[in-house]
Amino acid sequence: MKLIIGLGNPGKEYQKTRHNCGFMAICNLQKILNENFNDFKFNKKFHALISQGNFNEEKIILAMPQTFMNDSGKSVNALINYYKIHFTDLFIIHDDIDLFLGKIKISRNSSSGGQKGVQSIINYLGTKNFIRFRVGIKLNNIIKNASEFVLQKFTKDEEKIISKSLQKINLAIKTTLEKGVDEAMNQCNKN
Repeated sequence: MKLIIGLGNPGKEYQKTRHNCGFMAICNLQKILNENFNDFKFNKKFHALISQGNFNEEKIILAMPQTFMNDSGKSVNALINYYKIHFTDLFIIHDDIDLFLGKIKISRNSSSGGQKGVQSIINYLGTKNFIRFRVGIKLNNIIKNASEFVLQKFTKDEEKIISKSLQKINLAIKTTLEKGVDEAMNQCNKN
């Protein structure tokens, strides 16, 4: 069983913002994996929107925490404990202000790098030993206020770039599910 979580902030005002790349990716992933995934439904116990299905003969749980980014660990912890999922079977998709727009990277067992949603997960779980699919959102080397920047909506031109990034992330996730994370990292991280 795998738990794949897209990070973001709930609410219409946050749709299409840089911080919601994880939500965007997981919605696309649900459609790509196959048609037997149910619609996302809110589950109060997990503080998350949940969709379940099977891919490559394995049960997959997709989740979007509704706790707001900085408290994502609350939802992730509840899901991990309920489903008894090993940390190495936890995939987190999130925006990364240290990667340029259009770039993606897979990390495992690494620090949060200042991403507060990821730090919340590390704090709740007491480990960083999970797999992260990072979506670059950085435009240049000068970001004056990171907390304001991540809540900005993408421009039309940026949306085209981020759409391609999300396709690459979903391909990397499929590769991880089919062939393992090492193969996905070899393909993804060399670019």
